[in-house]
Amino acid sequence: MSNIILWIYIALLVGGGLMGYFKAGSKVSLIMSGAFAVVLGLCAANFLRVRWLPEALMALLAIVFLMRLLKTKAFMPAGLMLALTVAVLALRLWLGRGQS
Repeated sequence: MSNIILWIYIALLVGGGLMGYFKAGSKVSLIMSGAFAVVLGLCAANFLRVRWLPEALMALLAIVFLMRLLKTKAFMPAGLMLALTVAVLALRLWLGRGQS
């Protein structure tokens, strides 16, 4: 279940990067979302077996989205991505409890 949630998050992350590129012409948004999506995808597909890596990357993304939200003071898109990232991170951590 945890990996399904991660795959959904990856799709939404890429969608956000594409939206940033097409709406605002942000190549950085496209490149960064793609880079994070590739690494998270490798984790979800068990090619990278570093147990803490997806959570660490999502925590880093949450910090970046929070900084963008504080800078722009506009909920879209940084606030939405922050809320989504925190929710997915919390859900993955909650689902991961008790697993060794």
